[in-house]
Amino acid sequence: MANLRTLDQASASLSDDRPQEEEVNSVWKDFLALIKIGIVNSNFITTFTGLWLALFFTQRSFLANIDVVLYTIIGSSLVVAGSCSLNNYIDRDIDHLMKRTKNRPTVTGRMNPVGALYLGLALTVIGTILLALTTYTAAIIGLIGAFTYVVLYSMWSKRKNTLNTVIGSISGAVPPLIGWAAVDPNLSLIAWMLFFIMFLWQIPHFLAIAIRRCEEYRSAGIPMLPVVHGFNITRRQMLVWVACLLPLPFYMFDLGLAFVILATLLNLGWLSLSFAGFKMKDEMKWATLMFVYSLNYLTILFVSMIILTIF
Repeated sequence: MANLRTLDQASASLSDDRPQEEEVNSVWKDFLALIKIGIVNSNFITTFTGLWLALFFTQRSFLANIDVVLYTIIGSSLVVAGSCSLNNYIDRDIDHLMKRTKNRPTVTGRMNPVGALYLGLALTVIGTILLALTTYTAAIIGLIGAFTYVVLYSMWSKRKNTLNTVIGSISGAVPPLIGWAAVDPNLSLIAWMLFFIMFLWQIPHFLAIAIRRCEEYRSAGIPMLPVVHGFNITRRQMLVWVACLLPLPFYMFDLGLAFVILATLLNLGWLSLSFAGFKMKDEMKWATLMFVYSLNYLTILFVSMIILTIF
């Protein structure tokens, strides 16, 4: 009987612990949703690529500069996370109108909006300080990215005009510059090519999302290009932005002929898919294909830069 009683007490104790564990897990999930962990992770890849290439071209050791690597990765991630938290705070009045954003913690009430505001500011400040421990140039570029995303995009252009996608793409293009500047403040041509690749890539990527979520953006009153000007104009603009990527690999010949060929093939593949959009009747299927291709494009391109410089 004593053993049974002990087992019952242990079982009750475990049952009491489960709600606490679930609550901790829920808080952690809300935190990850608030900082948009997917965006943080994707920016980590491009920041690291910029940093890695700067170390490679300046002939510096990765391990000998591990402090710079850590300050850069952690600092840039905190700046991105802080900016995303501030974006959630700003957009809490319209996020409930869109399916993909209606469950954000600032919408459901699981997180106090003021707390999201203070958290966003704190993360941005701490991240900027860490970046300043590498170079002031990296810290300034990080602040420019945060200002563009929070003020110029979230607070101003997102709800006013179709250029919001272009303006927002500036902030998404600065991570590789941050990574490079943390090692070498004198940004080289390749560093700027990384910036332009990211800038140009984002526009057709997000316009593909805008086509797929067109009615959601319409109901939220966000003037995305397909909402205001329709799908035909959007397809044309996507084609133009993809075409602008074509010459960039030839300015990065220092990465080797293999990279130039690979990047050119990826660009031609995306351009061919862009042209296909004028023939495909299923617009949503085409937009999905463009979206998926854009994700694979970026992953293959940036990972190849690292691999080719290793071997």
